Amino acid sequence: MEKNSRKLLRGIAAAMREASGSPKKNRFTTAVIVAAGRSERMGGNIPKQFITLDGIPAAAASLRAYNESAYIDAIVAVVRPEDVESGIYAEFREKFALGKLVSVVPGGSTRQESVLRGIEEIASPSSPGASVLKKTEYVAIADAARPLTTPEDIDRVCIAACRFEAATAACPAVDSVKVADSHGFIDSSVDRKTVWLAATPQVFSLPLYRAAAYSALDEGFEGSDDNELVEHIGHAVKIVECGRYNIKLTRPEDPYVAEALSGYLKKKSAEGFEQSRAARDNKDTTR
Repeated sequence: MEKNSRKLLRGIAAAMREASGSPKKNRFTTAVIVAAGRSERMGGNIPKQFITLDGIPAAAASLRAYNESAYIDAIVAVVRPEDVESGIYAEFREKFALGKLVSVVPGGSTRQESVLRGIEEIASPSSPGASVLKKTEYVAIADAARPLTTPEDIDRVCIAACRFEAATAACPAVDSVKVADSHGFIDSSVDRKTVWLAATPQVFSLPLYRAAAYSALDEGFEGSDDNELVEHIGHAVKIVECGRYNIKLTRPEDPYVAEALSGYLKKKSAEGFEQSRAARDNKDTTR
């Protein structure tokens, strides 16, 4: 049911874009997927991008979702230097049929620097994917450590970005939100109706994101995410509500939470399939 509802929403969105004169298909969009972190908060010996979920490394699961999205045309993976040398992403490309993965580049010392390296790869004439990447008009920036991202959510954020130039996946806060003072006491409360938890993808027109990234570089500005860089130069970012299941593997307990959420999503998908099949069977018997 949930999957069918999403398909219906995508159809409605396509009709609205057509009525407003927007293109039926997005502009050429390249996903820049960042997997260069050191997993300091996660701990353990395995980097979070290689923690397996249902037997698949998190980075491979994320790459596969973007590869399956109808609104993603090419993928650049920004990874740890040692992972470029090991060739593990070339193995992922072959094993998981990641035909849109056209370039793998080493990241920087911060996430913001790593994303910028991915953006620079898009413009590089020496990139192995240069003939494809030169067509890029929009960029979808994403965390490799979000293995439950779905192609449907990616599509929805890309559609919104094509209309507003900037859009992000997010989910509404459900807990009470407090602001603390410097001594660790509650200073004030925030109306949670206005609070959203940003996730990825975060999708922007390429000229807009370049302007934001290079402005931040010139000013020494560090954003908490790519949305903040775009906000910093005064451009609004459209929020697209996506599921709470799109968690980022950050802390030691997160893989267990993701495993449980994956089981829930599979159950919901199976229920939706059975309901759809039952409806078809019922329709056939009444003819």
